[in-house]
Amino acid sequence: MKKKSSQPARKPRTDALRNRERILEVAKGAFTRYGATTSLDDIAKQAGVGAGTLYRHFPTRDALIEAVYRSEVEKLAAAAHGFAATISPVEALRAWLLLFVDYVAAKHIIAPALNSVAGGPSKLYEGSRSLVQGAIEELVKRAKKSGEVRRDVDASDLLRAVIGVSYVGAGGDWQQSARRLVDILVAGSRPAN
Repeated sequence: MKKKSSQPARKPRTDALRNRERILEVAKGAFTRYGATTSLDDIAKQAGVGAGTLYRHFPTRDALIEAVYRSEVEKLAAAAHGFAATISPVEALRAWLLLFVDYVAAKHIIAPALNSVAGGPSKLYEGSRSLVQGAIEELVKRAKKSGEVRRDVDASDLLRAVIGVSYVGAGGDWQQSARRLVDILVAGSRPAN
């Protein structure tokens, strides 16, 4: 039987964290361009690391695909805090919704790679839903508190509207339409004067 260590887990080295982030960024681009079957060795080369470094961080292709998706969701959630700390509540909500459009676009592109993950993407989507929902709910709550949006604005309705426009049009211009919709939603969320 192993003894439990009383020492806290060691923090990853800065260079290890940098390597991990670089791998994730390169992998996102590769999965977007070439799909789930892209060469992991090529990803390692493009990231400027050895294959051993890639496999140390991501022992399987599925682990890398999942990590890319989770990283994008975490960035989206973190952006809500960054926007809230630097711009007005209604502008923070608008900026986050525009970023959400980009996230949905990236999700559409990487979806074929996500579909290759064992068990399918549904378990990944379930875990991300609470992060995304929590981020927009905080932004809407802050905007309501400031009086910059109406009290009856529902965070879920805003998400559904943006997601909906991404599925309605199969054409390549849905992102421009979604961006216009964000401005319409924000304008419609403002209190009547």
